[in-house]
Amino acid sequence: MSEAITLPTRPTDAETRHPPQRGAGPARIVIVGGGAGGVHLATRLGKNHALRRQADILLVDRDASHLWKPLLHEVAAGTLDVGQQQLGFVVQASRHGFRYLPGEMEGLDRSSREVLLAPLRDAAGAEVLGPRRVPYDVLVLAVGSQANDFGIPGVREHCHFIDSRRQAEAFNEALRMETIRCLSAQDGRTLDLAVVGAGATGVELCAEIGTALDLATGYGFPGLRERLRLALIETAPRILGGLPERVAEASRRELERQGIQVLTGAQVTAVDEAGLQLKDGRHIPARLKVWAAGVAAPAFLRGIEGLEFARTGQVVTRPTLQAQGDDRIFVIGDCGWLIPAGAERPLGATAQVAQQQAVHLSRALPGFLEGQRLPGFSYQHRGALVAIGHYNAFGSLGRRGLLGGGTFVQGRLAQFSYASLYRRHQLGLHGFWRSLLIWAADALRRASTPKVRLE
Repeated sequence: MSEAITLPTRPTDAETRHPPQRGAGPARIVIVGGGAGGVHLATRLGKNHALRRQADILLVDRDASHLWKPLLHEVAAGTLDVGQQQLGFVVQASRHGFRYLPGEMEGLDRSSREVLLAPLRDAAGAEVLGPRRVPYDVLVLAVGSQANDFGIPGVREHCHFIDSRRQAEAFNEALRMETIRCLSAQDGRTLDLAVVGAGATGVELCAEIGTALDLATGYGFPGLRERLRLALIETAPRILGGLPERVAEASRRELERQGIQVLTGAQVTAVDEAGLQLKDGRHIPARLKVWAAGVAAPAFLRGIEGLEFARTGQVVTRPTLQAQGDDRIFVIGDCGWLIPAGAERPLGATAQVAQQQAVHLSRALPGFLEGQRLPGFSYQHRGALVAIGHYNAFGSLGRRGLLGGGTFVQGRLAQFSYASLYRRHQLGLHGFWRSLLIWAADALRRASTPKVRLE
C-alpha cells in the first residue's frame, strides 16, 4: 500500500474560506486534462452563466478530442469506431461557454502561478508551437493516470500500453498486423498474446479481443479464435481486486470458458521480445504484450515543489479536493490521492470517482471565488461493473461499500447497466435532446457498418 497522509474529517476555516488573491478582471480557472473529470467540470462550469461573468474557464489538453477512458479496451480490440465516439473540445467549448487550448503540461511555476506547457508538435515531430506559460488564479489538475511498470526490465521496450487513445490505436494496428501474419503463415502459427494486470482494463481487453476475432470470422476470416492463445497475468491472488469476490470469480469462470488462460499469483520479473518471464521460472510466450498493471500519475507531477505525493506519484489532497500544500490547486480523478474519513484505502482510479468530483467542484468553485467556505467531497459508491466481451457482464449495484456490498447482477441486466454508464456520461456532456440524437445516430451506424475494424 502506498503511503499517504490521513485526512481530517472536516476541513478547517483557514484552508477553505478565502480564495487566492488575484488582479483585476475575471478569475482565471485553468483545468488541465480533458478526461472524464476535466471535460465534465469545464462543461458544468461553462454552463453556469453567473460564474462566466466572474471567471474565464480554460481547458488544456494535448489531444483535440475526448474519448471516455473505459472505452479504450474496445478501441484496442477494434470493436469501437473512434471517429464516431470522440468529442471535439473546440465544439464542446463553443457550445458550453469555456475555452480550449491544445497543449501538454510539463511543469508548474507556483510562484508566478503559471502552467508550463511543452512544445506542440505535429505527427512528424516538427514543432508547431514552442513552450508556453498559462497563468491561473485557480488550477484544477485532472491529468489522469497511467499503468505502472514498477521498473521491471523490458516492460517499456516490449509492451503496449492502452492508457490513451493513441496507445490503444497503436495496439490495434499491431494486433491487425499480427493477425495477418498469423493467417498468412503455412505452419499453423498461433496468435500468442498476453495481458499483464487483471483489473477492469485487463479483464475487459482480454474478453474484447476474443469478441473481435469472433466478429472477424463473419467477414471471411475463419479459425481465428481457435488460433488465439491469450494469457491474463495477475500478481494478486485473484482478478478484479477492486470488485467484490463474487464478481471476480464469475468473471474468471467466464474468461476461462472463452479459452483465456488466467494466471493469478504470478509475478512478472522481466519481459523480452518472445514473451514474459515469471518469478516461479515459467516463461509465457507472447508476440504481443499489453501492460495494464498498477496505477501511476504522470511523471511531471513529482517535479512540482511544495505538494505532497503518494508513492505512485498521485497528489495527496484534502477533503475539499485542494492539494496538500497549495490552496489554489485542486486535484480530481486518477491523479489525486484522497482517503475518505474512516476509510483505509484511497478512492479508486475510476471514471465514477472523477465524475462525482467534477460535479462537486463545479458546485463549490463559484462560492470559493466569493470567499465562501469550501465543502468537503463525499463519495457515493454506486456499484461496479465489468463487461466480458459482448457475451456477458457482471457487477454489483448499490451503495453498501466498495468491496463488501451491493446487489450481484449478471447477464442482460448487467450488460444494460454497463452500457448505461456511458449513456449517463453523454447526458452530462450534451444534455437530454442532443444525447437522444447521438444515441439514434449510434443505432443507425451499428446497423450499417462493420462491427469490427478490418482495415
